[in-house]
Amino acid sequence: MTLTYFLLFLAASAAAAATGIIFKPGEWYVGLKKPDFTPPNWVFPVAWTYLYVSVAYAAARIAPEAGSQIALALFAVQIALNTLWTPVFFGAHRLWLGLLVLICLWVAVAAMMLAFLQLDMLAGLLVFPYLVWLTLAGALNFRVWRDNPRAGAQT
Repeated sequence: MTLTYFLLFLAASAAAAATGIIFKPGEWYVGLKKPDFTPPNWVFPVAWTYLYVSVAYAAARIAPEAGSQIALALFAVQIALNTLWTPVFFGAHRLWLGLLVLICLWVAVAAMMLAFLQLDMLAGLLVFPYLVWLTLAGALNFRVWRDNPRAGAQT
């Protein structure tokens, strides 16, 4: 792993994180009915910071490995989908479409984790918390969509 690889993957992650600065939850989200298992608001930036840093580190570990092309392509797919979710959900208020993006993101991250595991065990294991977090996020997205049928466009 080189510092250059880590900083490049971290920059991609920072770009994804920037959508959270541009498209904040705001009053619309505050007014939605949310499930009891919704984490407190302070947990989200802490969790995402940890996940972005650890996945950037994992990607940097596998980048110099022979045969890492598919794994790195999967990193690109997941960071693109990650970047897309926030403007879809918080910006456009498209709860169902947000859930669809999240399902695609979960599949991409699961595939990325498997590809990373084949190249570097630690790198693959570093992705696992991301998959767990996305599972929780998917459950939250589903419940918010289901429990708030009039909260924005549903297509």
